[in-house]
Amino acid sequence: MLKDKILVLDFGSQYTQLIARRVRENRVYSEIFPYNAPFEKILDFKPKGIILSGGPSSVYSKGSPIPDIKIFNLGIPILGICYGMQLMAHLLGGRVAKAAKREYGRAELMVDDDSDLFNGIPPHPPLIKGGSRRGGELSIIVWMSHGDRIEKYPKGFMPIAHTENSPVAAMADKKRNFYALQFHPEVAHTEKGREITKNFIFHICGCKPAWTMKSFIETAKSAIREKAGNQRVVCGISGGVDSSVTAVLVHKAIGDALTCIFVDNGVLRHNEAKRVELMLKKSFHMNIKYVDASERFLKKLKGVKDPERKRKIIGNEFIRVFEDEAMKIKKVSFLAQGTLYPDVIESTSFKGPSATIKSHHNVGGLLKKMKLKLIEPLRELFKDEVRVLGHELGIPDEVINRHPFPGPGLAIRCISDVTKERLAILRKADVIVLDEIKKAGLYNKIWQAFAVLLPVKSVGVMGDERTYDNVIAVRAVTSVDGMTADWAKMPYEVMGRISNRIINEVKGVNRVVYDISSKPPSTIEWE
Repeated sequence: MLKDKILVLDFGSQYTQLIARRVRENRVYSEIFPYNAPFEKILDFKPKGIILSGGPSSVYSKGSPIPDIKIFNLGIPILGICYGMQLMAHLLGGRVAKAAKREYGRAELMVDDDSDLFNGIPPHPPLIKGGSRRGGELSIIVWMSHGDRIEKYPKGFMPIAHTENSPVAAMADKKRNFYALQFHPEVAHTEKGREITKNFIFHICGCKPAWTMKSFIETAKSAIREKAGNQRVVCGISGGVDSSVTAVLVHKAIGDALTCIFVDNGVLRHNEAKRVELMLKKSFHMNIKYVDASERFLKKLKGVKDPERKRKIIGNEFIRVFEDEAMKIKKVSFLAQGTLYPDVIESTSFKGPSATIKSHHNVGGLLKKMKLKLIEPLRELFKDEVRVLGHELGIPDEVINRHPFPGPGLAIRCISDVTKERLAILRKADVIVLDEIKKAGLYNKIWQAFAVLLPVKSVGVMGDERTYDNVIAVRAVTSVDGMTADWAKMPYEVMGRISNRIINEVKGVNRVVYDISSKPPSTIEWE
């Protein structure tokens, strides 16, 4: 049982998950609770410190989020960030008001006090007009996102930093170990933000770095054994990172009591089934049932053009196929799946369910039909932590560092009709895209890259003859977590080789285009 933990209370900031990840990067365990979590739940968690996230509200707005004020009587350090700072001021006797000038983005922070929060941080001399530094005071560049500011700090507090627009851009009550920042230390744009986080969790909260993947593996294996008992567990595998790591971790805990089911839905990449079988069966000696249901899926998809219908058909059909195979296994009581912490946070967020941009492929419908109980060993982890866990479990790099692949597979990259012929064209083009990116040493620098078969044809000339063939779009993006993304600035020569090979090697294609859209406003996938 981990003794040193940091609790993050979520007030709706777009950066809340990033706060928890920054804490975990320092090998200290953290969890996110909604701001209105019951006080008893906070007590049960036994945090060494609490971080109040930012948020879009004003403390004076009707219905603004307010936590249980008893958290300030726990006798543990508290750090308020942005809205969290304004909330501390408001609840503890200070005064918050609209700023004369809103601050969004880059700002220069003047450090006024050598507090524990800024301990060991060597700031730069302040900027002067033109971007050069002047002597005298010291400053750091921070990232702001607020329209309110502290007009009066609460009794016991003192200002420890300011900006041109915010006289109290950071404040501290050193006696109670309460600290507050108007800026966001968790974002990469803030200089020394990681050092500020370290100072809070180590120097102020007194945490020790005990959160490691090795310790997680042993704890998780014990929990899986205890929950599964002598019952059997099934796990649907796709070849992706999450399902592969889940399967290997559960197998290390209960061995042959786990059966993995791989469903070939007909919209997989080239040689996907063989690759997965080679990795899990031969490398880890796991029980794998391979089910070729490709004809069944393609028959259901015939004539379907709408992407949401494609997703729902594939998701529902997967449940039916999986259920048929799982029910053939005796004493099956549990379903293992790769639910990650962001999914858990989203389901418990005080903001409610997000607007549906596109439905996701899941096996949730199995629980009710088959009366299965869930085993979700990754539900405490972020995606980057799952990759680290995979390395610790001995899963090959080619699986761990694999680009994300959608549950509905190539069906949503085959725009409009999904047919065997169109899928064959797309698979060949997709292989070439990935092959050239890997040859250029770009694969691990790109978040996701793939080919899309468009529902249009264009005129071309091949061998002095007129052609009227398909168009392939290439999509490659850079990202940290997939929430936002920018198009990858691939070298022209790499793009040229991809285009040349697709047109020459894939029969039925005479044009290749490159997608230069960012997310938002576009999504990464086309459907």
